[in-house]
Amino acid sequence: MAEYNKLTPELIEQLKAIVGDARCLTGDAIGEDYSRDEMPLYGKHMPDALVFVKSTEEVSKIMKLASANKIPVTVRGSGTGLVGGCVPLCGGIVLCTSQMNEILSYDLNNLAVHIQPGVLLQTLAADALAHGLMYPPDPGEKTGTVGGNVSTNAGGMRAVKYGTTRDYVLALTVVLPSGEVMEIGKTVCKTSSGYSLVHLMIGSEGTLGIITELTMKLVPAPKMDMSFIVPYADVASAIAAVPKVKLAGLDPQSIEFMERDIVDSSAAFTGEEAFPPVVNGMEAGAYILVTCVGDNEEQLEQKMFGLAEVAEETGAYDVLVVDSSRKEKVWAARSAFLTAIEADTKIMDEMDVVVPVERIADFLNYVHEVGDEHKMRIRSFGHAGDGNLHIYVCSNEMEREEFLEKSKPVMDACYAKCKEFGGQVSGEHAIGHAKKEYLRDSVGETAYGLMGAIKKVFDPDGILNPGKVCHDI
Repeated sequence: MAEYNKLTPELIEQLKAIVGDARCLTGDAIGEDYSRDEMPLYGKHMPDALVFVKSTEEVSKIMKLASANKIPVTVRGSGTGLVGGCVPLCGGIVLCTSQMNEILSYDLNNLAVHIQPGVLLQTLAADALAHGLMYPPDPGEKTGTVGGNVSTNAGGMRAVKYGTTRDYVLALTVVLPSGEVMEIGKTVCKTSSGYSLVHLMIGSEGTLGIITELTMKLVPAPKMDMSFIVPYADVASAIAAVPKVKLAGLDPQSIEFMERDIVDSSAAFTGEEAFPPVVNGMEAGAYILVTCVGDNEEQLEQKMFGLAEVAEETGAYDVLVVDSSRKEKVWAARSAFLTAIEADTKIMDEMDVVVPVERIADFLNYVHEVGDEHKMRIRSFGHAGDGNLHIYVCSNEMEREEFLEKSKPVMDACYAKCKEFGGQVSGEHAIGHAKKEYLRDSVGETAYGLMGAIKKVFDPDGILNPGKVCHDI
């Protein structure tokens, strides 16, 4: 275990002097939520102090205090992560940026917005739309903060057309573990100016620095969009259609896939049957949900005809147009998939792997085979357009220790198969402390060691979000 110092009453008083008594909580005043993230399996550790910050200056002062006294600091936004990334493994200070939630300014001429990290994804999306613009990244958890999305490089449903969060970060204000404030990046379209510290910070999960301001790229909002439900007999048929959809010149905004099992759970949870179980007299076993955008109805109509051709060629039961009256229900059902799994599952673990699109069906078949072999229930859905799969190993009978023992061989086998297929450990949920061993195995000792060396350069005492990504405690 790394050697850190404890927060003394004197140091707590110095924290209160920085942010005020009301924004520095200790002891029983700290709610249990701040000991964990959205995946309880990955442990609970209470911090010694919970501090809500409101400015770069406050963050800088806190980090100078923590650095001088070797106090661990764990950064937290909304706490919606799924890999234990904001769990304060070593106690110390949890530094919460949720109150740094202002949209500071728009630069309409350069299609950019300047924000604080605590702005919620749903808030930025709605506000940008009010300006006739779109913030393309669209992770499923809309109550996550944009700062958290950047820290994990969350991608979401529209990555197949627009790319991931990384592609929309222009500039950052970052507080280093020493308390020094660093401005990196500019509001420009391209750069060839040395190592990209912006891109190094993106996806670093709060282990290298604390993001306190962001300049994000926007795009003109599409004039129109239309979604289509395409039902198939089984997952293999549905996934086989995805490359054909991408090659048909439709330029889809998103291609989601879902198995019938999770669709039924979502319908039971929401009370809305958004995806029809029977189409043209045939039972649907899986679906793809395709969204296309265009400037007018004629463009969307042409894309619909193109999708219909692909659907007929690949054995789909039909192409169902999601009209405006059903659009909200369909996407609410899609957004509720994880919540629906949580609602009818006692304990679970998750994989957020990404594999080449043409290997999705093979990988899912393998996962279900391994799950059956070990008598573990598997639930899955994901982003078919970019190969990012959300797979959950679930149980309603086991307690934590038994579940960990029996789920580990399933996880080990599936991550090994992901590596064999040329995939990656995480597509958007990141590494935290839960997936470190799989990252190490996937990238190899040389790359993992270089990651650790980069961490050491930024944070020589290991005080910032210790025990995460490539840092051992």
